[in-house]
Amino acid sequence: MTDALDQAKRALRAELRERRQQLSDAQRAAAAEGVRAQLDALVTARGARSVSCFLSSPTEPGTRPFIEAAIARGIRVLLPITREDGLLDWTVASPGGEEVVGALGVPEAVGEVLGPIAVNDVDLMIIPAAAIDRSGMRLGWGRGFYDKTLGSMDRRPPVYAVIYDSELVDSLPRDVHDQPVTGVVTPTRTLDLPADT
Repeated sequence: MTDALDQAKRALRAELRERRQQLSDAQRAAAAEGVRAQLDALVTARGARSVSCFLSSPTEPGTRPFIEAAIARGIRVLLPITREDGLLDWTVASPGGEEVVGALGVPEAVGEVLGPIAVNDVDLMIIPAAAIDRSGMRLGWGRGFYDKTLGSMDRRPPVYAVIYDSELVDSLPRDVHDQPVTGVVTPTRTLDLPADT
């Protein structure tokens, strides 16, 4: 990655973090309910019986209401556990499951570790992002966990990133390792995107 590209990404991430931190508790609660409704509809439309998701941090669009609702519907939900080598292990979500703060300061589920290839069997991946552009390119938070995971999959299921409405942008700085997504889920809509691969 060039220095200019790295600096552009860092500046954009800092701006997005600041915007997220300025949201009120009421705005966050409304966003979480909107995300739950959008993800419920997406899972139904895709006929997904097994999904991967993530435990949202306090400033991310909330995923916990969706995770609890999916478990109650009998959907198998895998949650990520970060590894030192940059890959993700997975564990099965359980109702009211235990959480810890992971090595990167984000919430992670506690459970039986299934290993990186467990995600190969899901029908749908739901991942975090800082922003997505209209070609489907994703800006993550700079650690590369999801780019490595997506880049290593032989058969990738549909991948949807959860963001706030304002984080769908016209274009993003991109590097060769950046992985596209199938679409975005925001508190108000679900949008399929023409991945630019």
